[in-house]
Amino acid sequence: MGLRVTEKRSDGFHNIESIFYPVPLCDVMEFAGAEKFGLKIYGELVPAGVSENLVSKTWKLLHRYFAIPPVEVVLMKNIPAGSGLGGGSADAAFFLKGLNDFFDLKISPEKLLDFALQLGSDCPFFLQNKPALVTGRGEVVRNVSLDLSGLWLVLVVPGRHISTAEMFSKIQPKTRETSLTEIISEPTNRWSSLLINDFEAVVFSGNPYLAKIKQLLIEGGAVYASMTGTGSALYGLFPAKPDTDRFASLGTVYRYRL
Repeated sequence: MGLRVTEKRSDGFHNIESIFYPVPLCDVMEFAGAEKFGLKIYGELVPAGVSENLVSKTWKLLHRYFAIPPVEVVLMKNIPAGSGLGGGSADAAFFLKGLNDFFDLKISPEKLLDFALQLGSDCPFFLQNKPALVTGRGEVVRNVSLDLSGLWLVLVVPGRHISTAEMFSKIQPKTRETSLTEIISEPTNRWSSLLINDFEAVVFSGNPYLAKIKQLLIEGGAVYASMTGTGSALYGLFPAKPDTDRFASLGTVYRYRL
């Protein structure tokens, strides 16, 4: 919720500020010992090959450091790739924790964080998976007091893949005076003018269909609506159970009570 790009770093990454909030949509993963490493993926289409998947990279990373034996992984993808919902990062972080427990590696929290960051900028958040203010390139995760329970969440995934790298190349970093933690302490109905995703202007200019989805969520009763991450998914927060039929033609729709 809210995504600010504050500066371009000397290492080529960007510093960001964002509030991350876990939602019920999740992938399902199982793994067991095997003669050689394997990954079988079902469900949502994953564009990258198995060797490029973050799950494979997670096993390779720990195998390199700890010489862990092979496992076979079965992954049911429910979170669409390229939607800005952090599905790949979540898979990597939970697999990292799972391998640590399975092989009793006793990796310290600090080293787990280091491994997570090697896998991806969003991975550190999922080690805790609690509402957090995320800064730096994603490695600085500070828990925040934010409880959206009682609200209804509608996620609309239009099935269009947005390149995160391309969007970052088009963004103009800038800083703000008001902190995100101050903004989320305001009533939810005030967030629309304060809690801004910097990428919306960039993404919407080339994808007006996504801007239309946001507007329809607001017209449908959302007290706050936004694109998540660099897109392409959009979401709305509703005070009462919304009728999702009106959004059905826009893409895949998920509805949850938080």
